[in-house]
Amino acid sequence: MSGETMTLARFVAELDFNRLPSEVVERTRLLVMDHVGIALRARHAADLNPSVSAALTALGFTGGQSSVVGDVVGYAPPAAAFYNGNLAHSLDFDDTHARGSIHPSAPIVPAALAAGEMTGASGCDLITAIVAGYETQIRISMALGPTAHYLQGFHPTATCGAFGAAAAAGRLFGLSAEEQSRAFGLVGSQAAGSMQFLADGAWNKPFHTGYAAMNGLIAATMAREGFFGTAQALEGQKGGFLKAYAPDPDPTAVVARLGERYETMEIAVKPYPSCRYGHAAIDALIALRAANDIDFRDVDTVEVGLPRTGWNLIGDPETTKQNPKNYVDGQFSMSFVAAVALREGRMGWDDYANHLGDDETLALCRRVRANVDDRCEAVFPDNMSGVARVALVGGGSFEEMVVTPKGEPANFLSTDEMLGKFNTLVAPYLAESQRTLLSDTLLTLNGKTDTKGLLGLTRPLSGDGFKVAQVAG
Repeated sequence: MSGETMTLARFVAELDFNRLPSEVVERTRLLVMDHVGIALRARHAADLNPSVSAALTALGFTGGQSSVVGDVVGYAPPAAAFYNGNLAHSLDFDDTHARGSIHPSAPIVPAALAAGEMTGASGCDLITAIVAGYETQIRISMALGPTAHYLQGFHPTATCGAFGAAAAAGRLFGLSAEEQSRAFGLVGSQAAGSMQFLADGAWNKPFHTGYAAMNGLIAATMAREGFFGTAQALEGQKGGFLKAYAPDPDPTAVVARLGERYETMEIAVKPYPSCRYGHAAIDALIALRAANDIDFRDVDTVEVGLPRTGWNLIGDPETTKQNPKNYVDGQFSMSFVAAVALREGRMGWDDYANHLGDDETLALCRRVRANVDDRCEAVFPDNMSGVARVALVGGGSFEEMVVTPKGEPANFLSTDEMLGKFNTLVAPYLAESQRTLLSDTLLTLNGKTDTKGLLGLTRPLSGDGFKVAQVAG
């Protein structure tokens, strides 16, 4: 019997677009559109742009034929994958998977786009590769036990994402099962990502996803050219990924119902640009505010209940979470996003700039306390639930529990809502006609015979003289 690594490699190598369920194809198109919209906003709004651009230039990675979302510069393929991966995750607005406790698209789609440009892939090829990457990354994370993986200081989006990126690139390169297994063997030595960034608001988190995308692309390319990577990258007993990165992994979870149950359908999208563990509570606070006409100035205290894994990330330590200094702090502060939700009735990317220095918002932030709630813990990890309790000055209180936050598979955004998020993200940079062309292209991706010019559609058409690329239908 084949081990988990070879079984997964065979699945990736043999995955066929024509055998993908129609709902998986449709969902993947929406996820790619969401990914591109987030990355485009990030290319203009993320603080990391000057340093990434300068570093890639200094390293000699510019001047190539590969594209970065919203950028007119050409890059070498690994650099494009790296930069796009950084952009996808820098706003913390990208998709998630609850049981895997990861962000699937951020490391996988950039690797697929770079490999797709290298090979002149069709839209069907691209979708198939991305699904291969999703299924790989998500299943490996579930096999680790993401809570235990987090507690050891690892970021599973990055560690497992490297394998997903290798799967996506390998599928586009047409690797055999044996070659794909070797690619997994190579990328297993590059699977990294430390949670230490939570201590100081550093930019390591998007760097993780960019590096995972780049490493997956490189590993698949090396395997394509005959480079010999170790077998049993996942289940191996002498440093295999699962044994090395988790105290009690379940290797069988990697291949359970593989090809029958598509974890792609369990990917959620974010209506708010912050850690997903806080979204149910944000939903609850927005609902309470609207239903009870709550004025944030009348709020005495706010208590938010979370599952323990979520509390570890966005609730503890309380003093730090109540005093965010930068947008990364804010993204991982239940207190901050709760304060913004109560004040504005929403939580959007621009709210970081508007509220991180606002005395009234920060004063409210310090009146928000997060704790572990037994009801949330009981439905975790299937749901990232949240409970919000708002007590008013002078008496009166309100409580709401949201089990399934907006954007989860059971409460997924409609196509119109997805388009609304996309247009809000890209509207400052693309004219309406160009936005429509880009979204239409992404939503009919499987009808495109050549996606080489796809990212050219993300370049602004203005007095700068940028030309919109054509994508073959």
